[in-house]
Amino acid sequence: MTETTTVTRPNAWSRWGAQDERGSLNFIGPDEVRRATGLVRTGEVLRLAQLLSGKTPVPAHRCGLQHFMARDGGDYAAGAGRPDGFQFAEDSVVMPLHIGTHVDALCHAWYDDKLYNGYSGDTIRSTTGATRLGVEKMPPIVTRGVLLDMVRLKGRVLVAGEAITPADMEAAAVQAGIQPGRGDAVLLRTGWLESQKGVKNVSFNEEPGIDVDAAMWLVERDVAIVGADNFAIEVLPFPQGKVFPVHQRLIRDYGMPLLEGMMLDPLVDSGRYEFLFIASPLPIVGGTGSPLSPVAVL
Repeated sequence: MTETTTVTRPNAWSRWGAQDERGSLNFIGPDEVRRATGLVRTGEVLRLAQLLSGKTPVPAHRCGLQHFMARDGGDYAAGAGRPDGFQFAEDSVVMPLHIGTHVDALCHAWYDDKLYNGYSGDTIRSTTGATRLGVEKMPPIVTRGVLLDMVRLKGRVLVAGEAITPADMEAAAVQAGIQPGRGDAVLLRTGWLESQKGVKNVSFNEEPGIDVDAAMWLVERDVAIVGADNFAIEVLPFPQGKVFPVHQRLIRDYGMPLLEGMMLDPLVDSGRYEFLFIASPLPIVGGTGSPLSPVAVL
């Protein structure tokens, strides 16, 4: 069992220096990468991302994905030139950075005008984006992935508003025979995304997820990043008088990015709970997040 200690520091500010912008991803070093690559057994690669299209659900305050073709077969049918017989297609996409399977950068959430590591909220501007803690500051993630399957633990899909507690996290880890530790990517299956298949109007206001104590369970183990198959990682609706308390603690206080909207079905079907995990955000300068396509290598 991995040894853990109770967190006594109120945050991780300056843990990696006053200028740090990588947060808990600093836990992933060469040793963690080598350990993770040693987990590969069959070489099977699983994509853990939702498909992106105009049908991908988004909350009402965000625009959906818009896909525009700049050159297609219709242009040639209408008489476009074909020098030496050559033809091509190209297109453009407009979409929010927080759509489908995506990562929240460390500039995404804060409180009391201070971001992770004490950076000022004024470092995020409409003209420049985030001059500190933008998603381009996140390195590619190559580390050990650990699946904690709450559906398997409870024998059912978790219901909206159901909080995942530290006891649940520990029980799922024991059931999987794996203890999350330093530098790991911990992936949580709640069943929320599975339950939304075929739902015409997805509600983003109610879902199962971790509570603040479960978030601190991850912090105590020096986990590098946490992901889940739900919209917000944390339970919705929030406890009375709170607004995104898990986002506040993990992103702002401890510099831990959040991987939201993960498609965990292929991993669940594989029966593997420990694997090589790889994910890399688009390095959008000043971005508050990024769609990505994480993979598990078995």
